[in-house]
Amino acid sequence: MLKGPLVDCHAHVWGPNMEFVPTAWTRPDYTYTAEDWLADLDRFGIEYGVIAAASLFGTNNDYTLAALARYPNLRGTAILDPATDDAALAELASSGIVGVRLQWFMIDPLPEIDEAFCGRLRDHGLHIHLNIDGGRLSGIADKLLRTGVKLVIDHYGWHAFERRLEEPSYVHMLRLLESDTCRVKLSSGFRRPDRDLPAEYTRDLLARFGPGKLLWGSDSPFVGHESTASYAQVVEDFHYAVPDADTRDALGQSAYSFYFAG
Repeated sequence: MLKGPLVDCHAHVWGPNMEFVPTAWTRPDYTYTAEDWLADLDRFGIEYGVIAAASLFGTNNDYTLAALARYPNLRGTAILDPATDDAALAELASSGIVGVRLQWFMIDPLPEIDEAFCGRLRDHGLHIHLNIDGGRLSGIADKLLRTGVKLVIDHYGWHAFERRLEEPSYVHMLRLLESDTCRVKLSSGFRRPDRDLPAEYTRDLLARFGPGKLLWGSDSPFVGHESTASYAQVVEDFHYAVPDADTRDALGQSAYSFYFAG
């Protein structure tokens, strides 16, 4: 069995009886608990994990916070109301929350960027975890980066497929990644039309930036793709995209430094 990297930087977990928000794009009829995920991590020798806040549950971060309290090898992002005060942000940061997810994929119209909120996140050591379609990525990311907050671009940036590495939004993302405060997640590759496209992204990004700006994530439990994706597959795809063991190790160390060593 192939060994995964040191950190899985993106998975969603939830327990029984969790209520979906009315706008949930899907409503899984199963649970994927923190313990289920930790068992997957153990099977592939992955030592640390980062829970990604799921839009399905809105601003209800209780399950994530409970998991962080139980397992010191986990961190998480949250979905928050921008009115969340400094005392609450400080408490969240001390509880293992490392960032706030903006789940803006295909949202129209987009919410206004609250620059004051971004500044307060920056001051509490929290980053923005941005999930947005590629065509709107650059304009929104530019505005966020100007606030000084650290930015993690989700799922390779959700670029259109047809022009592959020449897609304008991908080219724009390369410019964003020149910023010291910007990173991108190598996650959700199984949602692309073929296995080679995420591998092309990964190899090009490594050639340009090295491992320091890249964060691998499984996107387990593969919501919407449960019948076609598996943990074994995404680890195998990681090895396919990054065949060099030293580079895989460096990616893991970079992720650990970003999420756990601060």
